[in-house]
Amino acid sequence: MRSRIFLDGGDPKETKEILTLLGFLDGQTTNPTLIAKNPNAKARFEKGEKFTKQEILDFYKSIVTDISSLIPEGSVSIEVYADKDTTAEEMLKQAREMRKWIPNAHIKFPTTHVGLVSAEQLVSEGGRVNMTLVFSQKQAAAVHSATRGAKRGDVFVSPFVGRLDDIGECGCDLIKNIRNMYDEAGSHVEILSASIRSNEHFLASLSYGADIITAPAKAIREWHSALPPLLSKEGIKGWLSDSKNFEAFAYDAKGLKPIPYKQLNLSKNWREFDISHTLTEKGIEKFAADWNALIRTE
Repeated sequence: MRSRIFLDGGDPKETKEILTLLGFLDGQTTNPTLIAKNPNAKARFEKGEKFTKQEILDFYKSIVTDISSLIPEGSVSIEVYADKDTTAEEMLKQAREMRKWIPNAHIKFPTTHVGLVSAEQLVSEGGRVNMTLVFSQKQAAAVHSATRGAKRGDVFVSPFVGRLDDIGECGCDLIKNIRNMYDEAGSHVEILSASIRSNEHFLASLSYGADIITAPAKAIREWHSALPPLLSKEGIKGWLSDSKNFEAFAYDAKGLKPIPYKQLNLSKNWREFDISHTLTEKGIEKFAADWNALIRTE
């Protein structure tokens, strides 16, 4: 099965642009930072006009509704608001409402204890989830265990390649390690390679077996420009389906520290894994800050 291509963005106009460029999109991921960067949100913010809490939710709903209409057969990830104090009950309340926004939603939870409690419950209710801000193999193992019994396609795990590179670790190694671990266990969870910064990240994610790659428009354009010229939609999908195009790709880690593979028992209860990670905590803080910056004090 070929790797699927998602756009990472919060602007439906960009969705249309990439659809025109590739001829297809398999899905799109959104988050609070991307919604804050939406041109309409930025214009309102620059005029000093912030949103109420209900207005920002309505705005987010309108964005993902537009995106969903453009890629009705694809997945659209919608992220719950979470800061360090958000409870599982609060996340679930948001998730249950967001599921109603569009028919093709995956709800994004942070890969923390409360995020996994929420995901475990939502999956049991028939919901689909995307566990985000993943920076360790143990976090990916916990996602598998917490969502055991879900159908393939219902659960994504999102390792952030570029942010691991930022701290001197080879983020692409995490894709490879999770792939090996999931293959050994016969996991239902699909790997969604995120925080893609370059064509090298793109090709390494393909080479290492990511089920899905989500990338900003800039990275997708860079990858597309490196493809054989004049490929049709079917030609691009054919290129993605032929592993000879990227299986032998030699990724240059440029001196980044390798991430060693860990032999983990995925039959364990997810609560037995140490899922703490500084980058997950920082990511939650960043998303919450970007979201809160748009909201006026009532």
